Amino acid sequence: MRLNKPIFIIGTLFFVFGFLTWLGSVLIPYLRIAYELNNLASYLVAFSFYISYMVMAIPATALLKRTGYKKGMSVGLFIMAAGASLFIPAALARSYLLFLSGLFIQGSGLAILQTAANPYITILGPLESAARRISIMGICNGIAGVIAPLILGAVILKDADEIKGRIAGMALIPKTEILNNLAQRVIVPYAVMASILLLLAIVIRLSALPEIDTDAEDKTVAFSNSNKTSILQFPHLLFGVLTLFLYVGTEVIAGDTIINYGSSQGIPISTSKFFTSCTLSLMLAGYVIGIIIIPKYISQVRVLKLSATLGLIFVGMALLTNGYVSVAFIALLGLANSLVWPSIWPLAINGLGRFTKTGSSLLIAAIGGGALLPLLYGWLADKFSPHHAYWVVVPCYLCILYYAKAGHKIGLSSKNNQ
Repeated sequence: MRLNKPIFIIGTLFFVFGFLTWLGSVLIPYLRIAYELNNLASYLVAFSFYISYMVMAIPATALLKRTGYKKGMSVGLFIMAAGASLFIPAALARSYLLFLSGLFIQGSGLAILQTAANPYITILGPLESAARRISIMGICNGIAGVIAPLILGAVILKDADEIKGRIAGMALIPKTEILNNLAQRVIVPYAVMASILLLLAIVIRLSALPEIDTDAEDKTVAFSNSNKTSILQFPHLLFGVLTLFLYVGTEVIAGDTIINYGSSQGIPISTSKFFTSCTLSLMLAGYVIGIIIIPKYISQVRVLKLSATLGLIFVGMALLTNGYVSVAFIALLGLANSLVWPSIWPLAINGLGRFTKTGSSLLIAAIGGGALLPLLYGWLADKFSPHHAYWVVVPCYLCILYYAKAGHKIGLSSKNNQ
């Protein structure tokens, strides 16, 4: 597949998605130390970031209808730059609420960006190869996801084990000074990120990125949708939204909990801080496999079935083992998860025609699963253990498996069906 200029630009945006999204895996253990949080409170990091997708998805669609895709992407990047900038006063004041607010603003900008970029890359070619194109975007996302925790972790989790040991039982005043210094470690990296995001916003605004018309329908789709007046008349989309909600929660749990999980298994933070990059490296490998095999050797529907099955196997083995072996199976969830998003997305928006923008916004809202399911994991980790809390992802993979088998066909005519 020829990587033309629009695909290159969208690929750059997916790199940005991945870089900012997976910083949470490092921020969670970092803020847990800096603010002396329990599991549930620390996963408010994921909640604040991902809940913005649920809040902003519908407004993002309204914005894109007014501005078009290119201007909308630029606005999203400006908003993300504002959110990153908020980390500076948050660090200086050592305010957890300001940190969470900055994450919410970043997520809001990403919601706009993703509402535009995902249907853009899906429609920028034949539907049957959409999963392949999205897999290429996934590689851009995955490379950033591997790099981001390593870079930020080297800065803000430096000597984290030593700091945890030093503050244990320490008097309030010296402990506060150490934690204030720890909180301020994010200032330089987030100032750099804000500058880069601002520059990207200007570049996208001035680029030659073409507009696409997602309201256009071919004759078959137009005939199928002739009596449709509401997005609620597309059950395959609605079930896809639910499935994507559960999937994103599962993906975030696999990436954002593994550092704390490794620590709970007696593995030092100096070692466990690399585990998220392992998870995302396996996800990246899955994207490469997807580019090679979809649709030449296997359909995106069969890939989705295989992904759900592998997810069930890996989480089952993680629950049955302990230590490094159990952590390795959690990391392998990255491989199982890699092709779920690229497969669900084109199946869910198949046949929507003029309803595509609205359907896209609902699918983006489903990213809110990354806000709620990690909180549930954190609650279960506090109530039982970080190990047994992974039971929460089992029903999620079962739902994905059902969508692959039957859910994506509900309400579609035979001409539109995969």
